[in-house]
Amino acid sequence: MTAKGTLYTVSAPSGAGKTSLVNALLERCEGLQVSVSHTTRPIRPGETDGVNYHFVTEAEFTAMLDQAAFLEHAQVFGNFYGTSQRWVEQQLDAGTDVILEIDWQGAAQVKRLLPETRAIFILPPSRETLEQRLTSRGQDERAIIESRMAEAVQEMSHYIESDFLVINEDFDAALADLVAIITSQRLQTNRQASRLGPLLENLLS
Repeated sequence: MTAKGTLYTVSAPSGAGKTSLVNALLERCEGLQVSVSHTTRPIRPGETDGVNYHFVTEAEFTAMLDQAAFLEHAQVFGNFYGTSQRWVEQQLDAGTDVILEIDWQGAAQVKRLLPETRAIFILPPSRETLEQRLTSRGQDERAIIESRMAEAVQEMSHYIESDFLVINEDFDAALADLVAIITSQRLQTNRQASRLGPLLENLLS
């Protein structure tokens, strides 16, 4: 019998290293996938439909909304983003663990619909480090960086709503923490009992 997979939300302020950590986690852990969101924003050079996002028209997105097809959805800078509930549930039923890279509001939406979801929050080691990471990108003016810092502080205040808290001071240590979270969930008795049915039956017969 296949044990049902676990759904994880991973939230973090911009500059905390969330995407890099999740990509490394995917390489480290088998049976783990990141959900590909639907979006109405235009495809950018170098992106692939179905890999980076599922690119849809606003009419298609609205139709999916009307069909209650999304676990969560949001509007960001005039574009819509949403997570397919059907796809997520298919992966979980097949025993695959799924990660949603998502902000705290989306994570709260998912948790309300699927209370068994495990919420992970990633924080930087200090405000100074976060500001340095945002500045080192060299792409934004000072006013934009200050705005993003203000948004980050507001985002970080919601860490208390998560189940697990990871500090990304040292990348390898933070990655090890994430691996430990995934491993601990997989070692829970109910999941092990489903996966190890024949062994347990043999041991107890």
